[in-house]
Amino acid sequence: MTAVTKVVNLRMVFGGLVAVKDVSFEVNEGEFIGLIGPNGCGKSTIFNCISGLLNQTSGKIEVFGTDVSKMRPDEIQRLGVTRTFQHTRLWREMTVIENLLVPQREQFKPSLWNSLIQGRNNPPEIERVSKVYSTLDQLEVPHMAPNLASELSGGQSKLVDIGRSMVGDPRLLLLDEPVAGVAGPLAMKIFANLRKIVDDTGVSVLIIEHNMDFILRQGVDRIVVMNEGELLMVGTPDEVRSNRAVIEAYLGSGGYTREDLE
Repeated sequence: MTAVTKVVNLRMVFGGLVAVKDVSFEVNEGEFIGLIGPNGCGKSTIFNCISGLLNQTSGKIEVFGTDVSKMRPDEIQRLGVTRTFQHTRLWREMTVIENLLVPQREQFKPSLWNSLIQGRNNPPEIERVSKVYSTLDQLEVPHMAPNLASELSGGQSKLVDIGRSMVGDPRLLLLDEPVAGVAGPLAMKIFANLRKIVDDTGVSVLIIEHNMDFILRQGVDRIVVMNEGELLMVGTPDEVRSNRAVIEAYLGSGGYTREDLE
């Protein structure tokens, strides 16, 4: 399999705090990968390093064969990488369709006027609108197109945020806790839709989640397990369930029972 992202001995230090301790893993083409760990274990820091919001202390990050360690976020995005954040970034007084028409490349430079002008001219508007409706169909929410973002529930806002990240046809999608605070049935629907999108399009998805029980049941291909800034293991859900280090870490401090990991 072709690796679209390689994280090699990634280390991130803030003052005297080592937030990420020499972590290495790969994401392959067309894979749906979970990045799991308790709050504060370094998951979002890894995302910020991959997307260029942070320059790592040491180590190397490659995206599509390019060393992005010193690249700006917009340069990395042009390689085919988009991401979401823990807190949705929608324009509340715009409709869902209008939010999705704002080019995702502006997510790191949120100038609404420039976004709308660029969206009107490149590519043609009719093509962009068609792509936006296709994305809403993929997420099974075309009925939300005319709704104002301010009218959406938390879970619906998460769906729209995911939709915005997909409109530009990314090759690598980084999703930071897209179901945090979302009710169980909708959270499972979001994961099921993402699984289908990966299978249908071949996009690679790396998704942050802190609930071990949930991620083990959601059809991901592999799971990167973190604890206190360190990599515990990388493996399939079945391998994670049976790994002694994972069981000890999560039974000892995560509040899980042995049945949760089975």
